[in-house]
Amino acid sequence: MTTLLIVEDDRLLSDGLAFRLSKENYSVRQAFTCREGWSIFREQAVGLVLLDVRLPDGSGLELCRRIREVSGIPVIFLTANDTERDIVEGFELGADDYLAKPFSISVVLQHIKAVLRRSGDEAGERQIQYRDIVIHPAKMKVYKLGEELKLTAGEYRLLSVLAENSGQVLTRALLMEKIWDADGHFVDENTLSVTIRRLRAKIEDDPKDCRYIKTVFGIGYTWGD
Repeated sequence: MTTLLIVEDDRLLSDGLAFRLSKENYSVRQAFTCREGWSIFREQAVGLVLLDVRLPDGSGLELCRRIREVSGIPVIFLTANDTERDIVEGFELGADDYLAKPFSISVVLQHIKAVLRRSGDEAGERQIQYRDIVIHPAKMKVYKLGEELKLTAGEYRLLSVLAENSGQVLTRALLMEKIWDADGHFVDENTLSVTIRRLRAKIEDDPKDCRYIKTVFGIGYTWGD
């Protein structure tokens, strides 16, 4: 079952969408601010985001940018502000579709189905592979020797950031900035260390001799050679 995340501050609209989409066999999570949306996104395996451009604590465009730094999941913008500038900026940030309010929930549903079909096709083509690890970004799935690895949302996002920047040394500070909410409760060195240790235990043949997530002492980490 695909999980949809609705980030929309209009509670009546959000509740209406959630009710209808749940009837269509989707699992639905709701957020009413950027912070809530990012918190749910980082903790759960979300398959698609319905994202309002204007939110009480910030811009949905900025939230889209943060999501795109760590994931290729589909994003559909919902907004009453249908200026060309916002539309262009949304697509430049990686949005997959755009719906101007007011809209029919039936139309939203058809757009969701179309975007998920497209992302499924793209996921079959786009893979990130290193040695025997294969990552399917749009599906948020990871395989080793053909076997799917069971990763938490945090472990997946850490792996995704490292793999998308293969060959680059990423500092601990940069990883925490990309993976965790800068204003959340999980921003500390210990959280990152524990996530790296647990991820290594799942993907490395020998966590004491790492081939995938390599430590660059005094700086941070790198993916692969």
